[in-house]
Amino acid sequence: MDNGHKVNESSSGISFFTDNNKLKTELGDDTMLKKMNKAVFATAVVLTTVASSVSAATEWNVSLWSKRRAFTEHVEKIAELVSAKTNGDFKLNISYGGLSKSKENLDGIAIGAFEMAQFCSFYHRAKNPTITVTELPYGKDVSLARVAEIAQEVYKHPAVVRDLARWNATLLMPTPLPQYLILGVGDTPTKLSDFSGKRLRGPGGIAGVLSQLGAVKTGVAASEVRQALDAGVIDTVAFAQHAHLAFGSVEAAKWSTTNLNLGSADCPVVVNTDALNGLKPDHKAALLGSVDEALAYYVKNYEGAVVGKYEAKLTEKGIAPVTFTPEQTAELSKLADSVRTKWIKDNAKDFNSQELFDFAAALFNK
Repeated sequence: MDNGHKVNESSSGISFFTDNNKLKTELGDDTMLKKMNKAVFATAVVLTTVASSVSAATEWNVSLWSKRRAFTEHVEKIAELVSAKTNGDFKLNISYGGLSKSKENLDGIAIGAFEMAQFCSFYHRAKNPTITVTELPYGKDVSLARVAEIAQEVYKHPAVVRDLARWNATLLMPTPLPQYLILGVGDTPTKLSDFSGKRLRGPGGIAGVLSQLGAVKTGVAASEVRQALDAGVIDTVAFAQHAHLAFGSVEAAKWSTTNLNLGSADCPVVVNTDALNGLKPDHKAALLGSVDEALAYYVKNYEGAVVGKYEAKLTEKGIAPVTFTPEQTAELSKLADSVRTKWIKDNAKDFNSQELFDFAAALFNK
């Protein structure tokens, strides 16, 4: 640098040195010398601050799948909120399928391959048996906002916390889903016995009930549902409205249930516990403090856009409604009770399933 200033770059930063005698000779003014030294010092402070800011920036990788849709809007929103609250110092880099397969997201969290992910409990029940309690058929038509509240309370239960800790995972927020609806091809069912022999793609609660009527649970990836319906591999599929739209089942269906109320899926957003605990306090506060706002945004978007679009599509396609009578609903409720009882029995050896079920049931019945 000219005028006797030298810049020394080292691993600890940038330091400035001044040849004072040379400056005095050339400038002939101690006051000017002091001013220049102050200016040099101020510049050094600014550069040091910038360097510290850069080094403090944190980026998390987030593993989702398919494409951006109503199902992922809370993740998109929380990324936006976190970045805004930290002035870009904490960023969530969202990837749709670029980091992991959907059914391997929990494994990726466990080994720290990425810091945040979404998964569905029915992808691997043995890996997360406790949160499947929210999928059980409670026979209740609850709002999306209430679904979010119930899941958040369940996620705090000690048994659930211990369950996910096996995967070095902390549940961040749910993906609120309405009670699943069944779309089907073939003859429109008018009696419960008409479900006998129908091949069903759906989560545990619904499959557990309808299998008692003779339905056959069939494993098909969500992305392959439309093709499976067209090819006759499956006859019925149980999804929330957004998924029926996103995966094309609504384009193939001939009939749709309207009041099934036999549960849905639990598809939480989870974070690597070590990564969460390693965040700077303000970054952690920004993340955790944005959950409620992200969920509220999700619910508003789902109820305002997705449901309306789905109902319009049913009308457009002339899809026949299947509404269960009070007598049929009562019979489904009896079958659902056996599914709930079986869940308690099957999980009793691994955790206090009765206690967790009672806790969840009280929330659904509140």
